[in-house]
Amino acid sequence: MKRLFFLLLLLISSNVLLAQNTWPVPKFNFLVNIDGIETSFGEVSGLESETQVIEYRGGNSKTFSTIKMPGLKKFSKVTFKKGIANNDLLALIAKANTMKRTSVTIKLMDENGEPTMSWMLTNAWITKSVLSDDKSIVESMEVAAEALSILNGK
Repeated sequence: MKRLFFLLLLLISSNVLLAQNTWPVPKFNFLVNIDGIETSFGEVSGLESETQVIEYRGGNSKTFSTIKMPGLKKFSKVTFKKGIANNDLLALIAKANTMKRTSVTIKLMDENGEPTMSWMLTNAWITKSVLSDDKSIVESMEVAAEALSILNGK
């Protein structure tokens, strides 16, 4: 009976360790570099792309179906949000008026401060900024880009 108890205890503890190693990375710490200014954000959303579908039916086609082809690729605006802590976002926004299109690197950091996933926005610029509203002390900004790449890892 003792052996069964210890075997069961070992099995449970190994499953707990396995679950700790495979648990999804929390997404609340992003390190973002925009035009040489690096700052952290608690939330990044809109890392999306969509390819339009073009439907085509040939002139001599007697079927009632169409051929689907890939069309233009669109990228969503990326929204960055953080609690107000220091003036680094203010420096980004002040620079945005004279900033040329630039690359933006976004890194998802793990609990040890190491990058686990990275994305790059190409030819990006700040389209909207909200320093704070009456209900919260969260500053946010939106960035439009011409391309989105997944860099994976560091």
